[in-house]
Amino acid sequence: MQRIKSVLRDAADALALVSDSALLDAEILLCLALNKPRSHLRAWPDKPLQPEHLNAFKALLEQRKNGVPIAYITGNREFWSRDFLVTPDVLIPRPDTELLIELSLKLIPTDKPFKIIDLGTGSGIISITLAAERPLAQLSATDFSPAALRIAQLNAEKHHIDNIKFYLSDWFADIPSTKFNLIISNPPYIAEDDEHLQQGDVRFEPRTALSAKEQGLGDIKIIANAARNHLEPYGHLLIEHGYNQLQQVQTLFKNLHYDKVQTYTDLSGQPRVTYGQFTPNDSD
Repeated sequence: MQRIKSVLRDAADALALVSDSALLDAEILLCLALNKPRSHLRAWPDKPLQPEHLNAFKALLEQRKNGVPIAYITGNREFWSRDFLVTPDVLIPRPDTELLIELSLKLIPTDKPFKIIDLGTGSGIISITLAAERPLAQLSATDFSPAALRIAQLNAEKHHIDNIKFYLSDWFADIPSTKFNLIISNPPYIAEDDEHLQQGDVRFEPRTALSAKEQGLGDIKIIANAARNHLEPYGHLLIEHGYNQLQQVQTLFKNLHYDKVQTYTDLSGQPRVTYGQFTPNDSD
């Protein structure tokens, strides 16, 4: 019978061409097949695998060899130290988006209500994390995909969050008329002809959540323009965008007369989130 150590070694070799973390992927998939934590693999490297476990592992391994992302195989991904349900209906949570959380938490008071909307919530990682970290905040979360919105609702239930209202809406189109203190979004921002859409995990993610017209700026323009009608005076706008869109997004914000426009860098030092504050004038 094959043993854990040798099975993992062979699997890592098989995944080397499709993954930058081949051994980790193999360990995660074997844990899934065994229904055991990774510590089990460390503690019992010479333990023989039962045929049913080996067959289950081989089936999972075949999916990964075909490029299916680990998060879609396992059905979950960690974000801000919480575990979220993930399906091919939603984007896979990425560490870069935690920058949105860091910036938001600096703006949201801990001792009083604060109205927030998360546009294009997907799996709900942004709205649910903010709702959990700021229980007094009143959140709304939108998505135009019923399937994605259902995943977000399931994640809210999983984490016992009750201060979010979910809306099936294309950006602001179908939300109640109200004003927010903070509008936040991680919208589609990849150009429709970008070659990266044909590479890696991105090939399996929902295209509508990834790419936008106007070289990836179409949805950002819609949100930034409409947000002025939905922000309280001196409210805040935070939008995640591509590393190569800094100048275009800053120019957009400034042309729309947002104040204090600033772009923040992600974990890799790349421009990733732009901030603007809505200061009304006599014409607003």
